[in-house]
Amino acid sequence: MPSSVDSDSAADRLRRIEAVTDTTLAHLDAAQLLNELLVRVRDLLAADTATVLLLDRSGQQLIASAASGIEEEVRQGVRIAVGEGFAGHIAATRQPLMIQQVGPTTVVNPLLWEKGITSLAGVPLLAGGELIGVLHIGTLAPRPFTEQDVQLLQVVGDRLALATHSRLSRAERAAASALQRNLLPTRLPHVPGLELSARYAPGEAGGVGGDWYDVFTLPSGWLCVAMGDVVGRGLPAATVMSRLRTTVRSYALDSADPGEVLSKVDQHVRHFEPQTMSTIAYAMWEPSLDRMHLSLAGHLAPVLIVPGEPASVLDVPVDPPVGVGSTPVRRRVATIDVPAGSTVLFYTDGLVERRHRTLDDGLRLLRESARAGSTELLCSTVMSRLVGADPTDDDIAVLAVRRQDTGELGAITLVFPAVPEVLADIRATLRRWLPSVGTSPDDIADLLVVIGEAGSNVIEHAYGPAGGELTVALRSHGRDVFATISDSGRWRPPRGTHRGRGTQLMEQLTDELRVEHGPDGTTVHIRRRLTGGE
Repeated sequence: MPSSVDSDSAADRLRRIEAVTDTTLAHLDAAQLLNELLVRVRDLLAADTATVLLLDRSGQQLIASAASGIEEEVRQGVRIAVGEGFAGHIAATRQPLMIQQVGPTTVVNPLLWEKGITSLAGVPLLAGGELIGVLHIGTLAPRPFTEQDVQLLQVVGDRLALATHSRLSRAERAAASALQRNLLPTRLPHVPGLELSARYAPGEAGGVGGDWYDVFTLPSGWLCVAMGDVVGRGLPAATVMSRLRTTVRSYALDSADPGEVLSKVDQHVRHFEPQTMSTIAYAMWEPSLDRMHLSLAGHLAPVLIVPGEPASVLDVPVDPPVGVGSTPVRRRVATIDVPAGSTVLFYTDGLVERRHRTLDDGLRLLRESARAGSTELLCSTVMSRLVGADPTDDDIAVLAVRRQDTGELGAITLVFPAVPEVLADIRATLRRWLPSVGTSPDDIADLLVVIGEAGSNVIEHAYGPAGGELTVALRSHGRDVFATISDSGRWRPPRGTHRGRGTQLMEQLTDELRVEHGPDGTTVHIRRRLTGGE
């Protein structure tokens, strides 16, 4: 039977446990909390060292994350495989362990015996039944740890695990949310001839997921739209989503075939992300915008909304998601005509699949809710009708792409950095906008030369090494196209001889050419009478 001295000592220790996770530590982040707690653990249990090793995402390695008295463990990035050595055995069995002999036969971390530690006691860190790591203490002098010591250490470990898990979960959710916010386009690109709007709503169960969308143009003038849904939640899903988005962009530069792009993405996932599965819808618009080429990797088909017709889910083939199966598949591509005024609506399954609604009912409600017109109004209506005030268990992404009517495209203004690389972007923009105002192939070819020459002059003459901006504004009126190319620089004299031939060519290809130099920059005014239809 324990003595009163022993009882008093135990009671004092139990009171001191309360100090391990008291309210004064509430303001600390996970790293600061661990460091402070380990100092208190050493004092509580009269130990020379205390270490926390946290389980990594693979569940196969323990990583030294905080240490007191043996800080080298963290600084040197000590890793212990689950099942190996002292800490690895505790993680594998989820049971406390004490040893009185520290050496190569009992531990795998040489720092422990090099520091002269002779006795170790360790416990698993469990939060909600989930192993998050291992806590162990050590002494330089031999010490036979008692059952009471281990019980106290386990109580401390439980409280430490709960506080740490809570902070790590909050930090992970914040990191995942920040990563997703940074990767989802804050502003959709301005594409002449198109109106674009999007919505993203994070799920309220289990943190941020892997839903994403992307819109970008290629140097060839093609427009690309991608939407995907990575299986999983939290920071791992958001991290994979970020890599997948970059992978799609990279392969898009090399191919004008959506099926080939998704095949390469699938191959990439199988090799570099073998535990990943994701659905992806990937579409490419021709520069004229009148046709879309679409490939689906397990993703729900978009909705096509043509003015005057009921909205319909596109009847196109759906291939397996990327990362599924043991062998690559030949991915199919559907070509869809997109009449002027029509909208293509992309979405993830969180929009149509709900606990109280079947997929078929969700798709029916989506078709009934989708109407031609403003993409902003379309996104708002769809989210209102299909989501409303109900909690969203899954993430939801919606992206609407509408091909504008010719009457809406009377004028555009674009601002580019004054660098040579933007000339390709300017040409791609002109190839999309000019056909919408009735230009013939000859008109387009001539205006590409004229506006390209004017842009080149700005890049070469308007600015010094600091650079500046180039503004291109276009409008149509009747049978004329008017263009202005302006800068805010101070022009330098032409270098070399026989210059000015570009200006002569511009005069030959336009009906009016006027250059205005002023203290605030230079503006080139161009008017071209259209030959299309004559």
